[in-house]
Amino acid sequence: MAKVGVYVCHCGSNIAGVVDVAAVRDYAETLPDVVIARKDLFMCSDSGQEMVKQDVRDGVVDRVVVAACTPRTHEPIFRAAIEKAGLNKYLFEMANIRDQDSWVHGHDHEGATEKAKLIVASAVAKARNLEPLEDKFTPVTDAALVVGGGIGGISAALELANMGHKTYLLEKKPSIGGVMAQLDKTFPTNDCSACILTPMMVEAYNHPNIETMTYSEVDDVEGYIGNFTVKVRRKQTYVDWNKCTGCGDCASKCPSKTPDEFNAGLSDRRAAFIMFPQAVPKKAVIDIDHCINCGGREIGTEPKVNQKTGNPILAPCERACPADAINRSIAHDPKGSITEIEVGSIVVATGYQVMEKDWFKEMAPASPNVITALQLERIISATGPSEGKLLRPSDNEKPHTITFVSCMGSRDENFHTYCSRFCCMYMIKQARLLKEKYPQLTINMHFIDVRAFGKGYEEYYTGARTMGINFFKGKVGGLEMLPDDKLRVLAYDMESATNIEYESDLVVLATAVELPKDSVGLAQKLGLQFCGNNFFRELHPKLGPVETAVQGLFVAGCCQGPKDIPDTVAQAKGAAAAAAVPLAQGKVKIEPIISEVNPDICSGCGICVPLCPYNAISMKPTADGPRAEIEMSACKGCGVCTSACPSGAIVLHGYEESQIFAQIQALTA
Repeated sequence: MAKVGVYVCHCGSNIAGVVDVAAVRDYAETLPDVVIARKDLFMCSDSGQEMVKQDVRDGVVDRVVVAACTPRTHEPIFRAAIEKAGLNKYLFEMANIRDQDSWVHGHDHEGATEKAKLIVASAVAKARNLEPLEDKFTPVTDAALVVGGGIGGISAALELANMGHKTYLLEKKPSIGGVMAQLDKTFPTNDCSACILTPMMVEAYNHPNIETMTYSEVDDVEGYIGNFTVKVRRKQTYVDWNKCTGCGDCASKCPSKTPDEFNAGLSDRRAAFIMFPQAVPKKAVIDIDHCINCGGREIGTEPKVNQKTGNPILAPCERACPADAINRSIAHDPKGSITEIEVGSIVVATGYQVMEKDWFKEMAPASPNVITALQLERIISATGPSEGKLLRPSDNEKPHTITFVSCMGSRDENFHTYCSRFCCMYMIKQARLLKEKYPQLTINMHFIDVRAFGKGYEEYYTGARTMGINFFKGKVGGLEMLPDDKLRVLAYDMESATNIEYESDLVVLATAVELPKDSVGLAQKLGLQFCGNNFFRELHPKLGPVETAVQGLFVAGCCQGPKDIPDTVAQAKGAAAAAAVPLAQGKVKIEPIISEVNPDICSGCGICVPLCPYNAISMKPTADGPRAEIEMSACKGCGVCTSACPSGAIVLHGYEESQIFAQIQALTA
């Protein structure tokens, strides 16, 4: 016969302010097989845990029920406590009388107390039928994958590599660096972005434990924590990177032009191009979608022959390449090539994109002199289209008045309700840099309010006010296009309670931060979920900020939510530390609360296979026909298969039929 101990928590006033804890304790004493019932102000405190442990050590109880708050955060505390006292930790059940009772029935004390009694009765009924379970372990592949080669991904990869773990750094573009590579300076120190980032890029690329896989994307993911199999699709470069020296001669001779993504569309690049001057790796790529096949040389065809000289007629890029790295006679596969890698954990740091100005019709997006803040970043950068000179795009003339507009698409019910966090600061940074370089420039900045949240940020903002930069609290209602490519700004100043109208030569929109467009496809391959703001969802906003619902999969940087460079690096290092834990241990604990198939009952119908959200079930051939088989390392104990099995062949350990029916009976008695 089971000896059940029930321990009821006051949780300060969280529970006791609504539920009559003493009445619940007294009721628990009347339940079958309950040998002792106690209460404590905080069961999760040392004194509360010690109470439970002492009863276990003395042999008073061999089953434990704690009536307190959510098992999501507190169940591990009590399992560890009873295990330390010498009892199997799975002979424990938690009754959630806070989240499921006191927090939702705050004005009905009597009803909440009666409901708490039922919840406790249900937990005791299950506890009476609990059986000991044992943890299992599976070996781990000592390697990690970092998806995304921006500052977050680079930081995570370096942390993992410096711990001694083989690390794959995956980046979809030809070079690592991410958005930070497009920046001129960084706030609040105004130090050169490239001067910080480039050494890290080179260090990551040359690190003996890091294999950098650029121009590559995740094609498919299978497996589970400790044992992921990832198929990586490397896009076709049409240039032999083993021969390419990064000289750029092919780009200089290529006649085809297309908007340059690195310069945010403000200039053109060639179909044959190197992403940017400090690119790592510094290798050329031929953008086949914009290649015009000049010289009659389509990819995979032999060159025509000059009838006079007898020499082959090569394409300009072929002729220009001194390393003979471009051979258009080779039939390249436009789908690229697949490489399969084995890793134990994965860090996702895919970064962000900014909204384009075309979304905001009231802001005259047709005007070339309305630009995004990222485009201004490229204009004032020494490697940008104007080599760092402030020139407005319409006529390459120096503007005399420049306007900054905040929160375009952020804090806006029409687009994104969240704050993009670092927009205020990068606008102030750009304004300060321009005012220092062009003291006569008139700069007007329109904010809903200034959010200077980081270390040294408030001082950076107040310093900008002393430089003669004009700050207006209030939204810009719209822009009007005027002759000579000027713009009329229609705004409101809350501090003076007046409407404002003035002419501006250049208007800069601080557009919202959002996930890249291809994130949905990546999420489907990895099993990631999205939060209400459409960023990747973390396991818990406070206690699991880098973990996800998929064990072994971690998130870092702006793909989890908007954040600046210091916060991105901090979270990336945190994600790397969490990802390194299973690699360092060499094994992963598998919770015993998993499903198991009884092959003697299984009919082989296969209904369970497509229903499993973790792809843990497969059909295996046997002498009696196909039978379902569950990979214990992949199973997460969700119970979907158990409830769907028409023959009742699948048992979810820890939630056996006898336990469930006992709970139901206790609730309906």
